[in-house]
Amino acid sequence: MNIHEYQAKALFEKFGVPVPKGAPAKTPEEFINALTELPDGPTMVKSQIHAGGRGKGTFADGFKGGVKFCKTKHEAKEMAGKMLGNTLITLQTGPAGRKVQTVYFTVASDIKKEYYLAILLDRTTSRPVIVASTEGGVEIEKVAHDSPEKITKVFIDPAYGLADYQVRELIFKLGLTGNEAKNAGKLIRNLYQCFWETDASMVEVNPLITTPTGEVLALDAKVAFDDNALFRHPEIVALRDLNEEDPKEIEASKHSLSYIALDGNIACLVNGAGLAMSTMDIIKHFGGTPANFLDVGGGATKEQVVAAFKIILGDKNVQGILVNIFGGIMDCNVIAQGIVEAVKEVGLKLPLVVRLEGNNVVAGKATLAASGLQVVSADSMADAAQKIVKLVA
Repeated sequence: MNIHEYQAKALFEKFGVPVPKGAPAKTPEEFINALTELPDGPTMVKSQIHAGGRGKGTFADGFKGGVKFCKTKHEAKEMAGKMLGNTLITLQTGPAGRKVQTVYFTVASDIKKEYYLAILLDRTTSRPVIVASTEGGVEIEKVAHDSPEKITKVFIDPAYGLADYQVRELIFKLGLTGNEAKNAGKLIRNLYQCFWETDASMVEVNPLITTPTGEVLALDAKVAFDDNALFRHPEIVALRDLNEEDPKEIEASKHSLSYIALDGNIACLVNGAGLAMSTMDIIKHFGGTPANFLDVGGGATKEQVVAAFKIILGDKNVQGILVNIFGGIMDCNVIAQGIVEAVKEVGLKLPLVVRLEGNNVVAGKATLAASGLQVVSADSMADAAQKIVKLVA
């Protein structure tokens, strides 16, 4: 789960991570109250969407830049009016863009130098890792490609936590001394505490800045949380912005289905994440394009299968459906019954290819055969993929 920058900075403040003073606004009427909370002088206006590259983005009406520097609060108010309700298009949003429904006003900081700092889970070592660089304010991927020697990684023992010598190593690698080093050390410790205690999957500050007075501030903030741990954090769940999520993905979460919308035209309904990935791969191999990732899990019910079909059909780009089930814990006949019920309920007119294998597969195939529905049976993944690709061609 992702949250907005203004929400991330409020979270940072709770953990003692210093950020520039700021205030969000969701309507033009709220602009005045938000700006009243800030001192007079240079002000930043930031579009709040769940995507990076906002500063280099372009709005649907041609207005450029979702992050703007304004010399006065009056100018900031006018700039916010151009952003709110407009659609911002960045490299991460794709051509559809995202509608800006919140703007964030912050004090414009005097920057001495910019750095990069992030904490995330390294899956190779199964440990948190702090990634830092003296090259802040640009995409870390570009730094990794052009100047990998400028990236420092510190792996943390989850049982012990962040050690003092590791903090000193990071400060040394960033070239900080004096008050800057002292303030950076405190920020790094508090940021790690925020990462750990909130079950975050990633905390990113780009840029982290120093000021001429020796302050160290999180000028930007991006935080993502582990969905599997959200049951422990109702206060974080309350920050979820459904306007930033695909309605189909929201509906899937209500039925405990793992669904991610893609750009293709062949919908997939599969049990197991690995099998789902393989199914998408083999569709691509035979010249098709998957429309989604959809994992119904190892013990799906008929009701979940029906819900899955409805979600799939909510995508207007879908021209065919491939069901690929390997029954272990899953009973193939339960899936077959769900398919029959779903097809009848939604009045499916699209091509449907079903491949069943494993637990109770004979009964499952018999259920489909007796249904009288136009279901194309497949004997293998390759057979299923070739048939659905041919049917939607």
